[in-house]
Amino acid sequence: MDMTEKTIRSEDIFEGRVIRVKKDTVKLPNGNISTREVVEHPGGVAIVPIDSEGNVYMVRQYRYPLKRLCLEIPAGKLNYGEDHRECGLRELSEETGMEPGSFDYLGVFCPSPGFCQELIHIYLATGLRAGKAHLDEDEFLEVEKYPLSELIQMIQDGKIQDGKTVIGLLLAKEVLQKDKQ
Repeated sequence: MDMTEKTIRSEDIFEGRVIRVKKDTVKLPNGNISTREVVEHPGGVAIVPIDSEGNVYMVRQYRYPLKRLCLEIPAGKLNYGEDHRECGLRELSEETGMEPGSFDYLGVFCPSPGFCQELIHIYLATGLRAGKAHLDEDEFLEVEKYPLSELIQMIQDGKIQDGKTVIGLLLAKEVLQKDKQ
């Protein structure tokens, strides 16, 4: 059965600095007509930077939509057309000052495919060399270091709720455990 929805009409609703919103009229597989609201986003990259002692460098920053501080893995927005590996290296350096000896791709995920086409790529950074962070002028964060096992417990306790952080840390844990075997 073909479940593809076919776009009949697309209307731009909003274009901001980070997202675009459009309203599409679609023909459903059963022939009915419906509406889809779509958020367009260039995507992002998240990095799990782990030192030789098994500590993960995290960033704590205020997230306006949630009105609270969040503990997250370093991450950043892709520019349209930008290579995600290059973006990840740039964001790691900007937010933590770290340069990796090894930068391994862990995968990609869709945070909210019901209304947004954003994809987030995840990397594992190891063999870290310290440098100096150079944040964007509108970016305010603190770098904190935690053992990976403590962060996994924080996920289980509901203290870390950010999707990219949960996925990134769990993927990193799996990869590191396999490497030890």
